[in-house]
Amino acid sequence: MDATAKLTNYRQSPRKVRLVADLMRGKSVPTALAILSALPKRAALPMEKLLRSAIANAQAGNGEGFIISKIEVNQGLVLKRFMPRARGSAAPIRKKSCHVNITVSQSTKALKAPKVRSAGKSKKAVAKDPVKETIKEPVAAQ
Repeated sequence: MDATAKLTNYRQSPRKVRLVADLMRGKSVPTALAILSALPKRAALPMEKLLRSAIANAQAGNGEGFIISKIEVNQGLVLKRFMPRARGSAAPIRKKSCHVNITVSQSTKALKAPKVRSAGKSKKAVAKDPVKETIKEPVAAQ
């Protein structure tokens, strides 16, 4: 079962919010909450609230067994303001906002154990050391 939550017109640049969203993408819900609680970014608290809202929409108590299957950060409204500059001119200021959509879904994948390579043959080609190739053994004087 999938559950979604939306955060619209969040007054922070989408580029900055995407940094936080990229850390959460594909993680399990408890892991994502742990990351967000320790993250020193301004967007961490609203994203944590949004994630908790998605968990509540899924009607899952603590989010165990759920993963963040999809998270999107799109551009929202842009407030256009002007700041006075030298000699009577004005410079534009664009105050950006963003829309965040998050989807959590039931985790059906079993975690796979990492593959262990055998200690026998290695598939990598062994590179020859160029220093050893140039230095030759001294020839004994006759």
